[in-house]
Amino acid sequence: MSSTATETAVQVSDFELSPELERFREQVRDYTAKHLGDAARYDAEAAFPRDAVAAAAELGLLRTTVAKDYGGSAMGNLASCVMLEEINAVCVSTGVTISVHNSLVNSLLGKWCNDEQKRRWFPKLVTGEWLGAYCLSEAFSGSDAAALRCEAKKEGDHYVMNGAKLWITTGSEADLFVVFARTGPDRVKGISAFVVERSWPGVGVGKKERKLGLRGSPTTEIVLENVRVPADCLISEEGQGFTIALDTLDGGRLGIASQALGIARAAIDLMRGHIAGQVDAKGRPTASQPDQWTFADVASDLDAYRFLTWRAATLRDRGIRCSTEAAMAKSCTSRLANRAARAAVAMLGPKGASGATVAERLLRDARITETDEGATDVQRLVVARGLLG
Repeated sequence: MSSTATETAVQVSDFELSPELERFREQVRDYTAKHLGDAARYDAEAAFPRDAVAAAAELGLLRTTVAKDYGGSAMGNLASCVMLEEINAVCVSTGVTISVHNSLVNSLLGKWCNDEQKRRWFPKLVTGEWLGAYCLSEAFSGSDAAALRCEAKKEGDHYVMNGAKLWITTGSEADLFVVFARTGPDRVKGISAFVVERSWPGVGVGKKERKLGLRGSPTTEIVLENVRVPADCLISEEGQGFTIALDTLDGGRLGIASQALGIARAAIDLMRGHIAGQVDAKGRPTASQPDQWTFADVASDLDAYRFLTWRAATLRDRGIRCSTEAAMAKSCTSRLANRAARAAVAMLGPKGASGATVAERLLRDARITETDEGATDVQRLVVARGLLG
């Protein structure tokens, strides 16, 4: 062959963050150190982390997925993933609040709303004056979103909306809801998406769920009784709701994957400290080999699944559909978070299980990552169908 190695174009896979994202990550770490010191109290008292969210808004952490024309920072999904891992490693209740606001509300409005709608709602959302909530699930439509029953009937220049949404993150604190409702008989094409404001007559907050973890993040029922929704609050057009919901869930799964990465990292840090502290009088390590093996396995998986998440986020930032990749990331990271949290509790023994360390809270917080934005088995189906399709 006449060509040589030096003459051949070299392709490089870049696994490093840009200098801009490295600086952003340091800013977020500084935020977590200064503003998330009450994470244990939020959990113990089931108190919404209002001050922490307000501080995040001041730093621009509620605008990462919004275009600059509408007051956002336009940093994108990869930046959001980096940010959310850092926040969730310290306080998962704060992390999920910021995740839903950015990935399920702001991202959706930015992609699917018209210019007038964006200029109406983004000024309040990007500053944190308003928080957003995503209202898809119902009592009879959890994993099967197309089974929803909430109705929106067109009457003149309004839609009259009736129904109830369940398991809504930030439900009691949000001022703006993205609501999916049935506008026609077709199971899929009969679903539409709307923006509903909290202040409108007929919009109410129902029961608040008592939860195992994420106790500082309120999960509530949203009740809609003869709510008159102006026609100009329809997102895109009638019948696009199901498409919008599924597209948005790709971004939501990246948020949950980043949440799981943060939980796993915090658990691994606990294990590292425990193992490093086990030495004899001469400073030689005495930790058991099984403990070291467990630590090595989960730490290796953390690095692997972080890159899996970053790949999906990069694809989404490039405008490439990433349903399969996002489901892979969410499925793998959520199982890792639970495995790492269980290992930390087991390794720390009574101290880990008692709540004397953060391990017990991580174990409780990790559980929801296998349920939010689609249960693990649903993710496996999404991956299988994506690969086979």
